[in-house]
Amino acid sequence: MAGRGPATAGGPATAGGPATAGGPAAGSGGMAAGGTAAGSAAAAGGAAAGGGQAPSGGQVAGGVASGSAAADRGLTDGGSEANGDAEAAVARADLVIDGIVGIGGKGGLRPDAERLVRAVRGILVAVDLPSGVDADTGEVRGSAVRADATITFGTYKPGLLIDPAHTHAGALRLIDIGLGAHLPADPDLEALQHEDVAALLPRPSAESDKYRRGVVGVVAGSARYPGAAVLAVSGALRGGAGAVRYVGPAADTVIARFPETLVHSGPPAKAGRVQSWVVGPGLGDGAAAKHSLEDVLASDVPVLVDADGLHLLPAGSDLRKREAATVLTPHAGEAAALLGVSREEVEAGRLAAVRALAERYGATVLLKGSTTLVAAEHQPVRVNPTGVGWLATAGSGDVLSGLIGSLLATGLPARDAASVGAYLHGLAARRTTAPHGAPIAAYDVSTALTDTWRDVLA
Repeated sequence: MAGRGPATAGGPATAGGPATAGGPAAGSGGMAAGGTAAGSAAAAGGAAAGGGQAPSGGQVAGGVASGSAAADRGLTDGGSEANGDAEAAVARADLVIDGIVGIGGKGGLRPDAERLVRAVRGILVAVDLPSGVDADTGEVRGSAVRADATITFGTYKPGLLIDPAHTHAGALRLIDIGLGAHLPADPDLEALQHEDVAALLPRPSAESDKYRRGVVGVVAGSARYPGAAVLAVSGALRGGAGAVRYVGPAADTVIARFPETLVHSGPPAKAGRVQSWVVGPGLGDGAAAKHSLEDVLASDVPVLVDADGLHLLPAGSDLRKREAATVLTPHAGEAAALLGVSREEVEAGRLAAVRALAERYGATVLLKGSTTLVAAEHQPVRVNPTGVGWLATAGSGDVLSGLIGSLLATGLPARDAASVGAYLHGLAARRTTAPHGAPIAAYDVSTALTDTWRDVLA
């Protein structure tokens, strides 16, 4: 399925349906073309990584594995230049076009190409995707181009939307070249846009009351981390549910900040009816925390497990056995522990990690990080396009958990609730840090959610 509408790096695609990324299509390859310098063109070739056929059958020109390629292609800047002058020619260019490796290339740049890329001083624009990144996964195995902008064709490649490759793409623009009929019916990746999120947001009817709108239960906080309960509740109160029921030892702290919250000392099974549970933020690892997690997972409503709840989750748990959906929201370190691998492995292969978690645990998984991914079995992975680096602050994940749990209580399916929650959470952070970016606290994000919701519906 071809992506619809342009997208900017770090921002949502615009116009019409979710932006989608299929398997790779036939695309660019060949050589890196130097831009104009003082009105003269310089075409710089060089060695490239990868080569072979793109998975879709399109030919990938892997470049020439020799430094003589630049001379062979006749670098012109007042005459033919020798091999050793290619870097100088590239350094003089105001605009450099990266087309070293096609979308079927694997691995990082080879030494000749790497030297040419290091020489660039002007604006660097990548054709289809930055050379050296993996089009299918977003992995970067070695040296790769860091473009100021990437012009991609036919459909968004998954690697353009997922870190670490996403950070190499710069500003991203999709050009439709009529590949729609030739792309897979089901994309590998989706990125929700404003109108998609607006269509999913719950809206109360005239007959609604607080119970019909849904009640979200929050099991969070401890004597050591009472603030986690406050932050989770703050997100839950702004997620569309009609009421928030807090269960745990931080009731006095929660009520002091949010007097509208319903509170109970526990256990969760005796706290009253809810339509979803959030369990884990600041919960600790004692016996009471373990019993609370077991209590919540034994319920027949959707459950979101975060933070300490993930640490307490028994290894190899098959959450398919639950009667309702389960959402896990790990960061890279927690994901690594759940998979039994290193954090570095998760961060280098985020797409593979989130898919593995969804399959292993039978849950919808939201993998937090520089690009947040949402995976559920047998469905395209969703990438959130709204996050910003300022969200990497203590407690922001607690707000997100409460927000998603509230959306679950309104009746949204797990995958939609996680995707919409991540989208709103990222937009709220952008609103808080606008226009130039500034440090924010987690509570700032929660207070911006109401206006963010309004903006999406506008």
